[in-house]
Amino acid sequence: MFFFLITCLSFIFFYKSLPLKPLPKWAHEMRLLPFYFWKELSFFHISKLIKSSLFDNFIPIPSTMAMKKKTPSSKVENVEETTETCVLDLPELILESILERLPANGLCSMASVCNSLRDKCSSDHLWERHMKQKWGRIIGPAAHRKWQWHTASRKDCGFLDRSQRRGLIKSLSHLWPLSLIRSNFDNISKRNSSLPVDSIMSWYIALETGKFWFPAQVYNRENGHVGFMLSCYDAELCYDPHTDTFQARYPPHGRRPVALENCVTWDRLRAPPIDTSPHDLHNSDCLNELCPGDHIEIQWRRNKEFPYGWWYGVVGHLESCDGSDNYCSCHESGTVVLEFNQYAPGSRWRRTFLNRKNHREEGNEADGFYGGVRKLHNKDEISTWRELWPPEVLE
Repeated sequence: MFFFLITCLSFIFFYKSLPLKPLPKWAHEMRLLPFYFWKELSFFHISKLIKSSLFDNFIPIPSTMAMKKKTPSSKVENVEETTETCVLDLPELILESILERLPANGLCSMASVCNSLRDKCSSDHLWERHMKQKWGRIIGPAAHRKWQWHTASRKDCGFLDRSQRRGLIKSLSHLWPLSLIRSNFDNISKRNSSLPVDSIMSWYIALETGKFWFPAQVYNRENGHVGFMLSCYDAELCYDPHTDTFQARYPPHGRRPVALENCVTWDRLRAPPIDTSPHDLHNSDCLNELCPGDHIEIQWRRNKEFPYGWWYGVVGHLESCDGSDNYCSCHESGTVVLEFNQYAPGSRWRRTFLNRKNHREEGNEADGFYGGVRKLHNKDEISTWRELWPPEVLE
């Protein structure tokens, strides 16, 4: 640059000393060219050009460094510049609205980003909807009590401890990419951020990964064994995420060992409709209102050592009644007739009689024992029983 300056000045002084004829007009304008050139190549512009050239060709700039934050003074001048925005910079209501729309696996992924998002994504109010949508139909008070007992026994240790992380990652592989799961849970462990043991998110993951056995009821147990058609029995269930089915573990019946059934589908499951142990007699509070045509469920067990199962039936007419709606007075009688029309006429399982006022467990070792009765008011419950109706009449 210094050499360029000396050359320009020398040329000017030399030009003035020459005794030449007047130059044309364009020649006078050419004399000003060095000054314009020097003005454009000021020190600031030259240094900026050199800096830009060096960084563009030799030094890779990370994308995060290239993002410049706007200042009030550069709002108008540097319109092309962008601002780096973090999701946590969003207003609280907007962020909450986004999290509420995420699916369960999306919330799990977001929870592994940082501690702040982990706290937000593991909130119970976000997981209540997911729990109700997927598990609400088969989770009842008994399952909730068991989970509370389970969490109370594990208060001193995190739900996602090191010994369980490998199995949890393997079980969740059907929901989203395995590499993402591994990195997410590794990040969680590095931040020492185990999920709260008693959170709904922990419960959801325990159910989803098959880590938690819970009580529910199974229709037509033991793969629809003929001896259990149109019945519903209590069992311990465990979800299999690979087949989207359940494993059922039935309590021992008499001297029989625990019975296991695999590949139980969702349509064969329900939460217990009443909070009564399968070994206790249900208090029948609907006997006085039962009329012919009503749909019912009744407890039945093979002998005193067996737990009760719930069997589907309808209220029938007395033998003295012709079945006419106009003249029927069966509802005024002290005896209720229950019919199980899945059995052939003349079968000993076809009908039974109950006392409206003094009903207790009734039966014998040959025909089994009938327990409490519940009337079905829900059309969905009746429809489910109808869908399970056997293709052939049972003997």
